[in-house]
Amino acid sequence: MARRRPSRFDSAVTVRRDFLPTTREDLDERGWRELDFLCITGDAYVDHPSFGHAIVSRFLESLGYRVGIVAQPDWRSTDDFARMGRPRLAVLVSAGNLDSMLSNYASRGKKRRKDVYSPGGRCGMRPDRATIVYCNRVRELWKDVPLVIGGIEASLRRIAHYDYWSDDVRRSILVDSRADLLTYGMSENQLEELASRLANDEALSKIRDIRGTCWRTHDKKELGDAIELPSFEAVRTDKKTFAEAFGLFYLEQDPVRGRRLVQDQGAWTLVHNPPAAPLTEEKMDRIYALPYTRRPHPSYKDKGVPALSEVLFSITSHRGCFGECAFCAISSHQGRVIQARSSKSILLEAEQMTRNPDFKGYIHDVGGPTANFRRRACDGQAAHGACRGKSCLYPKPCRELKSDHGGYLSLLRRVRQIPGVKKVFVRSGIRYDYILADPRGNAFLEELCAHHVSGQLKIAPEHASAKVLSHMRKSSRTSTEKFIRAYRKTNKKLGKKQFLVPYFMSSHPGCGLPEALELAEFIRDIGIRPEQAQEFTPTPGTASTCMYHSGYDPFTGEAVYVPKEHEERAMQRALLQYWMPENHDLVRKALHTLGRTDLIGHAPKCLVPPHDDVRSVGKRPRNARVSKSERKFRGRDEIDRQALQKTPPPPHRDNVHPNVTTSHPQNARDNRGFDSRVYAKNSLPTGGNRGD
Repeated sequence: MARRRPSRFDSAVTVRRDFLPTTREDLDERGWRELDFLCITGDAYVDHPSFGHAIVSRFLESLGYRVGIVAQPDWRSTDDFARMGRPRLAVLVSAGNLDSMLSNYASRGKKRRKDVYSPGGRCGMRPDRATIVYCNRVRELWKDVPLVIGGIEASLRRIAHYDYWSDDVRRSILVDSRADLLTYGMSENQLEELASRLANDEALSKIRDIRGTCWRTHDKKELGDAIELPSFEAVRTDKKTFAEAFGLFYLEQDPVRGRRLVQDQGAWTLVHNPPAAPLTEEKMDRIYALPYTRRPHPSYKDKGVPALSEVLFSITSHRGCFGECAFCAISSHQGRVIQARSSKSILLEAEQMTRNPDFKGYIHDVGGPTANFRRRACDGQAAHGACRGKSCLYPKPCRELKSDHGGYLSLLRRVRQIPGVKKVFVRSGIRYDYILADPRGNAFLEELCAHHVSGQLKIAPEHASAKVLSHMRKSSRTSTEKFIRAYRKTNKKLGKKQFLVPYFMSSHPGCGLPEALELAEFIRDIGIRPEQAQEFTPTPGTASTCMYHSGYDPFTGEAVYVPKEHEERAMQRALLQYWMPENHDLVRKALHTLGRTDLIGHAPKCLVPPHDDVRSVGKRPRNARVSKSERKFRGRDEIDRQALQKTPPPPHRDNVHPNVTTSHPQNARDNRGFDSRVYAKNSLPTGGNRGD
């Protein structure tokens, strides 16, 4: 097999041969008659390990297979799909680093004005429900070619699921796409075994036992020993049954104790094999050491791909998250068990960055979905898996939790000592309740503030209401307050004035107007004015989406209030940014509805001025007394509100929740299930965004 020569960090010039083939001419140059695997993706071709198609294709290439990529094909005909001919082994299809509906639409069904995964940020380069559309075109070309789907869209839609954009329950995407096999999660293990068996002439229709895959059958005899989920018709017609099915499905998503699931999809029966085993450190190192050019394909010329700029000088240190926020799909996609690279591997990547002519001395991130989750939650996970029906951090840290930041601190120290590195930042977000659980957490926080905060530290309290936080499966308001005090105290000790950038969310299941007002008052009392307002948007595969559709908590079976009316959602969003003049009318309406007109006026505690009064609110009279709640947070180290208002959007990396949207056009926390950085960094297009 002809081998691609390694890419060079010491040259900004890249040629087509440094990339995998994308045209017939590229095949001819290599002397290849045909491909082994054809990868089709809804993203632009960027040869960087933050892009799923790059990881999958480079990984298969490293195993000796001939791989080609068709990126963002014109789906209106089969021409782009056919340009390199039929592959010998299989076609691999992915919508890209984000669910295609989330890529194309912002909150409330509005078309996006920018697609950061397309050349020049151009919209319209991928169809709605891209995986299904691409598969239809492949089937038009080659009716019997082995067809495998994966990536975040396939992973989160692998069973009967609620689809926000059609407001209906849909069948498994495997059934709707007519593909032969679905790989879910981060799929290197699945693809390695699949490729080997296909290369040995095993028919795809006979490959039924690979962990981390789903398949479909008419033959009930093939099902074996399995847990039966309620049927598609049952979950579509009964919302409580939908919630029960999701709860059962969620409990089996563990690589050690997970069991096979089956679900009747009408004409077909879906078979869901247990999750794949976590990657070993050695395999993680090998994957991130592959010869990526770390550049967009030369055919894009000078257009660039916006998502790359956020991750070009960032390093993925690990995958997985044991935080299990209800609105986040990371635990379903990457798993609850942390899979980490070795320090040696990370240091080597950092050293390579310093040889890139575009490197200015700043490494923007060393992290993952949650930066400070560098090790497994506890020692028992290796043998027994993650605990069934129990979270590591919610409602409080488990007594078995190993909340040790020593290894991560040591890594950061070594990276910042590399010649040519001026600063190493942590931008993917941290889990502050994990810091508070660490007996030596103060030492970590001090070193973090001293060396690794770029003026602002992102945290995600999400809310202040105990009821809402319980449905989100997030830590308490008390933890947030404790961390804010610790952060400000640490900055004061260091003589620094660094800011906190908090993420808050409106309209999450369980949040009514009273809870939204509670959050607004909390924001007022801690002296923070978040520039970006995040409104919950249901995306497939999360517990919060299940609550949104069904009205039930899938873990407790309790009924949950769900704000769905446009006016109420608008009022909740306005309360998150009550100080903005354009929100005043909605805030006043919310306060009248709640009978809280005492918060309308010019007193320090008021949120908005009276109608048609544009004077600023909340100004403190010169000798006014300060309340206890305010005294806890305000002072010389108060957060600079003006600075917060200028806060840039979070980096487009793998630290995102899949079902959250923001007012920013990039929607940096889109499938934060998955901050689109999570997807951008660690999502695999064939099985394969934020720390909270």
